[in-house]
Amino acid sequence: MIRALWTASTGMEAQQMNIDIIAHNLANVNTTGFKRSRADYQDLLYQELKSAGSSSSPSTMVPTGIQVGQGVRTVSTEKVFSQGNFKQSGNPLDLAIEGDGFFQIARPDGLTAYTRTGEFKVDSEGRLVTSDGYLVEPQITIPEDAIALSISADGIVSATQPGIAIPTEVGTIELARFINPAGLQPVGRNLYLETAASGQATVGAPGTDGLGTLAQGFLEMSNVSVVEEMVSMIAAQRAYEINSKSIQTTDEMLQTATSMKR
Repeated sequence: MIRALWTASTGMEAQQMNIDIIAHNLANVNTTGFKRSRADYQDLLYQELKSAGSSSSPSTMVPTGIQVGQGVRTVSTEKVFSQGNFKQSGNPLDLAIEGDGFFQIARPDGLTAYTRTGEFKVDSEGRLVTSDGYLVEPQITIPEDAIALSISADGIVSATQPGIAIPTEVGTIELARFINPAGLQPVGRNLYLETAASGQATVGAPGTDGLGTLAQGFLEMSNVSVVEEMVSMIAAQRAYEINSKSIQTTDEMLQTATSMKR
C-alpha cells in the first residue's frame, strides 16, 4: 500500500505540470506568433514480481508475469508549430509567414534568434527591428524620405521615394527553417534559439527550398485554441482528483490495518 502512495503522488505532480503548461498557453492566447506547448509523459520503471515465460513446471511456462508500475513522469514539453490564423493589420511593416520558416533576429549578445512574430518597427536609423529593438537579419534600412513600403511574397523590400517613379529595392528578408523546429529553445520575447536537437538553420528566400512566403499587412496570431485548452484543463483537473483519491483510499486502508486489534 505504501507503493500506491508514491505512485499516485507522481500522477498528481504530472497533472500539476500539465495545468502549468495549459495556463501558459491560455495566458498567450492573444500573443502574436505564439505556439502552444504540450506535455509528453512516460510510465516509470516496473517492479517485476514474476517474470513472463518463467517455468511453472518442467513442461509449462507462465504466459504472463506480474509487474507493478511506479507511476508517471513528464519527459518533455513540446512546442506545436501549427499555423495560426491570420489577422489583417494594414500596417506595411507587419508580416506573416504563410508556411514553414522563421524570421532571423540579431540579439544584443551576438546570437541569432528566430521568431514567427512579424510585428516589425523602424528605429531612429531607419533599420527594421522587433518591438524590443533587435535588428532583423539580414539588416534592412528604410530610406528616411520613403513615402511607401512594399514587401513582396518572396521577401524583396522596396521603398517609394519622392520624385522617383520606380520603387527602390532596399533589401531582402530571408527566412530560416529547421529539420526539427520542436527542438528549438524558447527564450521568451517570442524568440527561439538553435540547439543540437533542432539542427542547423537552413536559410533562404521566402518561397524557396520549402520555406513559406510572406504576406504584408498581416500578422499570424497564436495557435492556441481556447476550447481545446479548457477541455484539457478539465481532464487534467479530474485526473488530479482521481490521483488524490487514490492517496486518500490508500491512507484509509493503512488506517484500517494499523487499527486492527485482537
